[in-house]
Amino acid sequence: MLDSEKLEIFLSGSSAAQLSREVATPMRGRAWEVLIHPLSFEESLLQRGLPVPERPDFLSARERSTIEHAFMDYLRSGGFPEAQGLAEPVRLKLLRDYVDVALLRDVMERHSVSQATGLRFLVRHLLGNAAGKFSAERLYATLRSQGLRISKDTVHELIAHLEDCFLVRTVWIEADSERRRMVNPRKAYPVDPGLIPVFDSGRASDTGRALETAVLIELERRGMTVTYLRTPEDHEVDFLARSPAGETGLLQVVSDATTPDVAEPEIQALEEAGRLYPRAVRRLLTSTRDALPRNAPEGILAQPAYEWMLS
Repeated sequence: MLDSEKLEIFLSGSSAAQLSREVATPMRGRAWEVLIHPLSFEESLLQRGLPVPERPDFLSARERSTIEHAFMDYLRSGGFPEAQGLAEPVRLKLLRDYVDVALLRDVMERHSVSQATGLRFLVRHLLGNAAGKFSAERLYATLRSQGLRISKDTVHELIAHLEDCFLVRTVWIEADSERRRMVNPRKAYPVDPGLIPVFDSGRASDTGRALETAVLIELERRGMTVTYLRTPEDHEVDFLARSPAGETGLLQVVSDATTPDVAEPEIQALEEAGRLYPRAVRRLLTSTRDALPRNAPEGILAQPAYEWMLS
């Protein structure tokens, strides 16, 4: 049958059974990995039974209100399908269980990790400080100061395991040398914005970090290679994204840019980065249309993040 019929064979599974590189081994490398993310914002609209607008930049006031309400709920709840529509206490418990199962099966059992205390500290720190910078060296120093006997190599390995099991995504600085890349801190994000309040209930209302997380995961979903950028003037741009086709984008993410003291530094950073990457599309993404800056200079596309995600 296989040699006489035109057939397509699909093998599926979860990371609890095998990670992607482990699947490729028994397939002798003849495999094409397709990474399945939590629901995108568009998919969450379909899951709720809401229409996906063909032109998200041209909405009536009523349509915009509906979309923005759904988007803010998406930033709070995230995109795990089973978590959709659950009451907050139930949703948070479910997501915490997801993390616990991933730690047990995908990290501790698979890699025979004995440093459970250090592993849980890293999870709380990285998932509870979404969009924050970290370095393995500082985390190592913190763990040692708390009396935990752990090596620096083990800290690096545990962070890599958390990335492998799709709990954490890390973003490196854009650098012209490997040494500069390695000595600068990385930025850490959960794989879904819904995980942020699970580990940081004190700042659960901070939509800015959830928005930045959602943008990063959307870039990854689109197959972009992502770094963050510091300009020669020492301003930061959240994401420098490159597509497989060679297209480049500079994205600055801020929840509310209506006030000049917030908007002006973000725009200035984009303008400085634009001089370094003149062919890059420069975007300033906000949570809602009412949160856009009053005046964006020519060459910078300011738009709500949901418009970009649905385009």
